[in-house]
This record gives sequence, C-alpha cells and structure tokens, in this order.
Amino acid sequence: MHTSITGRRPSITGQYLNRYQRLAASDEGTGLLPVTGAQRRFVLVRAMDPAGRPDTVPMFFAFPRGTVDTARLRAAAECLAARHPALRSRTYVFRGTPVLRPAEPDVPLEQVSCAPGEDVHDALRRAVGAWTHDGPPLRLFLAQGTAEEVLAVVLDHAACDGQSLARIVEELGDAYRDRLGPEDPSAADVAAGLADYREAVLLQLEAEHRAGSPDAFAYWGERLRTVRELAPKPDTSVHTPTGAAELRIPADQSGVPFASLLDACRAAAEVLYGAGQVPPIGYPWGGRPAAAPPVLGCFLNTVVFPAATDTVRPAPELTATQWWDDLDRADTPFDEVVHAARAAGSQWSGALDGLLTVDDARRRPALRLDGVTGRETHVDGRQIRAPFAVSVVQGPELQLRMVWDRTVLDDDRAQDAFAALGGALRAGLPVG
Repeated sequence: MHTSITGRRPSITGQYLNRYQRLAASDEGTGLLPVTGAQRRFVLVRAMDPAGRPDTVPMFFAFPRGTVDTARLRAAAECLAARHPALRSRTYVFRGTPVLRPAEPDVPLEQVSCAPGEDVHDALRRAVGAWTHDGPPLRLFLAQGTAEEVLAVVLDHAACDGQSLARIVEELGDAYRDRLGPEDPSAADVAAGLADYREAVLLQLEAEHRAGSPDAFAYWGERLRTVRELAPKPDTSVHTPTGAAELRIPADQSGVPFASLLDACRAAAEVLYGAGQVPPIGYPWGGRPAAAPPVLGCFLNTVVFPAATDTVRPAPELTATQWWDDLDRADTPFDEVVHAARAAGSQWSGALDGLLTVDDARRRPALRLDGVTGRETHVDGRQIRAPFAVSVVQGPELQLRMVWDRTVLDDDRAQDAFAALGGALRAGLPVG
C-alpha cells in the first residue's frame, strides 16, 4: 500500500505521485499506470522538441536472407507485449499528469524496401527515422539485402532501459522458438503483470522522492551552479545523417573505467566548446528498487556531469572522487536536478551538450530465431538527442564510438574531439 507523500519541501516527484494517486482513485483513472522520473523526462523533452522527435532505442540484427518468418516473429513480439505492460502502453497526459494507458498487444512489422540508391542500412535509417510517437512502443522493421536481411527491433525509450533490452532479446527468441502469440499469456498472468508493473513504478517513485531530499537539492545546486549548455540548437527541419568515428582499445579487466571515460568526454568537450567552460554531459544510471518486481520498463535516471574544461579542470583523482559523490545522489530525478541548478543561479535550460552510455556486451544474449543466431550490427546516421554522444561497449576490449549532429558540429572539429577523447582515455587507463 502506498500513501501520499507530505511533510517536507514539495518535490516534483512527490507532487506527481500525489496527483497520480488522486487520479488512480477516480473513475476516470481506472487502469492508468504511473510513470517513472525517466519517463516523465522523455515526455517533457519530446513536448519541448520543435520537431516532436521521439527517443527510440533500436537494435539491428543481420540474418541470412530468408531466415525471418514475419508472421511468426510478429506473433512472438505480441506475446511479449501481452506479458509486459511497458511494451503495450501508450504515454498519455491526462489533466496535466503523465500516465501510461495499457492497450491491446500490437506490434507492427514493416517490410522496408530500398529506394533507388539506398542500401539496407539507408532504408532502415529512413524507416526508423519516420517513427511517430503516437503508436505502439515496440515495432519491427525488416529490410532485404542481397545475401542478408536486417531486422530492426525498435522501442520507445520510455518503455525500456538497458536492463530491459537483454530480456526482450532473450524472450523474443524464446517466444519465436515456441511459436507463441498474444493469446498465450493467461488472463491471470496478464493481470499479475499489470499489478507488478504498477508496484515497481510506485516503489521507484517513492525512492526518487527520497532521493530528492533538501540535502540532495543543495548538493546538485552547488555541483551544477556554473553549468550551462553551449551548443546551438540543432536544425530539425531537415534530416542530416550523423557523423561517426570509432576505435577499440584493450579493456581493463577490473571493469569499465567510468571516471576515466568522464575525463575523456571532458577532453572532447574542450575541443568542441572551448576552454574555461562547464558544459553538461549526461549519462544513464540506476535500476529497479531492491524490493520491486523485475518488470520490463524504464527505470534509469540521467545523471549530469559538469565537464569543466581547461583552466577549471580538476585532476583525474578528483574526478573519480566527485563521481563517487554524485553516485551517492544518482537517484535524484533529472527534473529535480535541473530545478536545483537553476535555483542556485545556473542559466542551464536542461539541454545536454553530450551523452555517455556504457553497455556490457557480455550480459546481452544474441537474438536467436529458431536456431539461427543474428549478428548485431550498427546502422549509422541516425539522429541523436545531443550534439555528440559517446557509446562504450565492454567486451574482451573496449569499443569506443562517438557520433555527432552535423547540423551543430563541424566534422573536422568532431574528429579532433574524438582523437582527444581516445588519447585521454588511454592516458587514464591503468598501466600493465
């Protein structure tokens, strides 16, 4: 049982939770599900975007041509949507309160044809880029090449986080193997899934409210007081494929060197935005509360790193210390953090100048369709939400990749920034 939160500063999360509980208790709110702080942010960012661009998470898998049985794959995906509320619920703002409205399982599968001059990747980039925010949160796209076909499994980011992706890939392959469809989960299983999802999100909201304490508000206000975004707004009137660069370096067997990655992003930001600046760089962090059911959904938070450059740059050891201090307050919701920074005097709007994501490839299974293993592949050129984004895949080696918005950043400068990023990361890794 969850009660209304009162008794201290009216946090954004506390206000939301109280509004949702009043709505859920009304006849009009029957069946509506609450949203996490991360989902709240996606709703806000999309509403503020002049082009209304969605935040999507695509995974691309190449199979030998003729592998995919489209009817069987769509049925398997709709089995997952029946089982997991996050994969069949639409984001909806009801009387100013963001909520999820569950719908019937519906996973469209579009067979994408290549236009003249396009290859398979071009065709998929075009198809995924045409995503409209008012449809199902899980969609499939299949494009045929000469020897291979490439399947795109695409999710609205509000419906998934990194922890969800591994389960989606595994369960999709299992449902395809067992020839399951949307009618296979029982009514009791569907009802239990809804109850578990609501319980997990309410526990997450209560954890986020606790993390928005006055002490955390003061901490983030001081930490981000000098932050402000520096990049101009992107031109969303035309689609310009993003630039990209990548390299591979030996991995540190003790784990991902996250503090060194932050310093490397700082080095890139100095090349892109100049010395003596404090651009905001965001990275996802977090997970479900310990007592929450292990549901699929979006339970990450975006933590902000003030990437002070050049003359105001701290020593690497200080970066690590500050990062650990940040992690102690990493559950403070992003909108609360923005509010704290602005209350402390920052002119930051909440836009980010860079993004950093880290994925442990050792934890994600390959997509197998009836015994055939798909090869995960990149489709370059897709739009990103920040001027530049760095992604790191931890495996036997570190795969470092940077993409940038060509309507905002010049290719030559971006390449220089990537060189600075790689050099700083190599310098920050343990020797031996």
